[in-house]
Amino acid sequence: MATIDTERFRQALLEERTRVVEAIKYLHEENPGSTSAERDETTQDNHLADTATDTFDRELDYTLEENSEHVLGAIDAALARMEEGTYGTCQTCGKPIAPERLEAIPSATQCIDCRRREEGR
Repeated sequence: MATIDTERFRQALLEERTRVVEAIKYLHEENPGSTSAERDETTQDNHLADTATDTFDRELDYTLEENSEHVLGAIDAALARMEEGTYGTCQTCGKPIAPERLEAIPSATQCIDCRRREEGR
């Protein structure tokens, strides 16, 4: 099996980490949350459809933020595995993860076979 260029993957992970942190920061700035007074005011001033749209947009932002935080956690875990010397090793079977899989998903924790078994494919 080919040797993994961890430095290249480290740079890719760090770049992705920066992008995700910026996305989370943007979501926080765009939707800092609302107080109950703001919600009451919004309900009184807006048509029901406008209120529903605002609620949907807010929920979408929260979902995007939650997903971004999950991705950030996976990136940080991959960087920690690099420090530990376990990066590129399947956490399920202990075999090396193919470089092609790491190219596609640098934070991958499983080889493709274990991942497929887990997903029931």
